[in-house]
Amino acid sequence: MKITDAKVFVGGPGKNYVTLKILTDQGVYGLGDATLNNRETLPAAYLRDYLIPAIIGMDPRNSEDIWQFLYRGAYFRGGPIAMAAYGAIDMALWDIKGKIAGLPVHQLLGGRSRDGALVYAHAAGSDLEDLADSVAARIEEGYRAVRVQCGIPGMPGAGYAVPGTRGARHYITDFGGLRPSVEYWDSGRYLRYMPGALCELRDRFGPELKILHDVHHRLMPREAAAFARAVEPADLFWLEDPTPAEDQDALRLLRQHSTVPVAIGEVFQSLWQCNRLIKQELIDFIRVAVTYAGGITPVRRIVDLAGMHHVRTGFHGAPSHSPVSMAAQAHLNAWAPNFGIQEYLVLGTAECDALFPSDHRMEGGLFHVSDAPGLGVDFDEALAARYVYAPGSHPVVRLEDGTMWDY
Repeated sequence: MKITDAKVFVGGPGKNYVTLKILTDQGVYGLGDATLNNRETLPAAYLRDYLIPAIIGMDPRNSEDIWQFLYRGAYFRGGPIAMAAYGAIDMALWDIKGKIAGLPVHQLLGGRSRDGALVYAHAAGSDLEDLADSVAARIEEGYRAVRVQCGIPGMPGAGYAVPGTRGARHYITDFGGLRPSVEYWDSGRYLRYMPGALCELRDRFGPELKILHDVHHRLMPREAAAFARAVEPADLFWLEDPTPAEDQDALRLLRQHSTVPVAIGEVFQSLWQCNRLIKQELIDFIRVAVTYAGGITPVRRIVDLAGMHHVRTGFHGAPSHSPVSMAAQAHLNAWAPNFGIQEYLVLGTAECDALFPSDHRMEGGLFHVSDAPGLGVDFDEALAARYVYAPGSHPVVRLEDGTMWDY
């Protein structure tokens, strides 16, 4: 069996999905996702110009060797552009392997460890009452776990991932062009307000709801430690990205002052970036994404390492991940003995479902992966022709005096 060709598609309903389709001489094809949010044309070009020509003629069943060929064969290794491209190829090869075997990918990994995987949705509000309404709506939809973000009184701008006005929806990506908008941040106001807001949500919604909160790298180590201790009464399921992920030793200070569970890793691209955090048990959940971390092959190794150190999975699942990568993560979730939770923000629109048809389903707060061979997701090329690339950008963050801050 040989790889004969591969195609790259950029576009989708409301997102610039980067979809890879690898073709073989036996008519079996595999799908992968290389979407790098707001930088989508870069992994697409890397695939078209460099990687696809290099893998033509290779046996797609040798996914391990091909992954090593791509990663170790490159003198300058890693980075989000390269890893997203490698991830797409690796997903497509696992898809092909499953189709050849007539088995879903989770069976190739070792079989199911659970019937359904717990997922969490996002709730956000311009103020606490607005947020409470958003949480109630997610519960009504069947979610058992919700990530909550709230506007901060007196903070100019909306803060992180919250709408500017009550009842509005918040969209991270602005498709108006490549010049980013500016959000503003004030750590002092956040530290004074947010612990009480989280505790009030806990009182309002009771002990059974799993409440998650994302700081998005915006606190200094001492501030993060103080915040973690202050939110302990809220009984969070996790506190996400309390400090910039690059300074991993900063988490020691947090661990010394609080027992709040910590989740980190959505910006990591390899085992080497999360190796120390896992081995030294400085986190409770690892947040890598199967796309940005290079595919199923390397992420499976991360999951195994995490399982040795009491760290559970909590894969990234923002709208920038297409149903293809979400399916790849769903198969890992079905198998992983140390599964924790899955972020679930795929658009879920009729247009998206038509472009990526599958029998996977979300029901009662759990994601149920199908038993279809491979990843269990297809791709409608004719429908894909309707969508074109639309340039967009994330906001940037500044302090009130104009200083650039961590997004």
